[in-house]
Amino acid sequence: MSVLVTGGARSGKSSFAERLCMQRSSEAWYVATAQAYDDEMRERIRMHQQGREEAGYLWHTVEEPLALPEWITRMGASHTGMSAPTVLVDCLTLWLTNILLAHEHDPTHVIQGHMDALISAVESYPGLLVLVTNEVGDGIVPEYALGRRYRDLAGILNQRIAAICGEVFLVTVGIAIELKSKEYRL
Repeated sequence: MSVLVTGGARSGKSSFAERLCMQRSSEAWYVATAQAYDDEMRERIRMHQQGREEAGYLWHTVEEPLALPEWITRMGASHTGMSAPTVLVDCLTLWLTNILLAHEHDPTHVIQGHMDALISAVESYPGLLVLVTNEVGDGIVPEYALGRRYRDLAGILNQRIAAICGEVFLVTVGIAIELKSKEYRL
């Protein structure tokens, strides 16, 4: 089953996703999509790693900034006939940023092809897959074209992932609310 955890910046979504994994399994893979381009980001990554190490939970960490769909597919395929491990991906919007910057001048359908591959990988993963993403649609409209393109693609990706996940949590001010069970259907 796949679970989506979304919220704004510093909302507590990553901490919630980690606790959810700890509650539902004895160990998990932590797939980090961030890239350390400067000292501040390196420090953030170090603090996240330290926090996981101090939690007393067995995390297997891998950094996968671009080939996330391929990694999920390989992990799922390598556990055919046995229980697939719990996987936490943090986060989809950073992965999308990496894809968009790598293909900034490509047409949108190229980016959407990467998104399609991710959707397929998530749908076929045979174990618990917890996906963290940022809710970017609640902010102001970016003044530059790349920012608007990113915001639009992130909104599309989040909607598509939410549609295929069994549970979707919105985290704000450290409080998680499960949305799928409260969904109003027309």
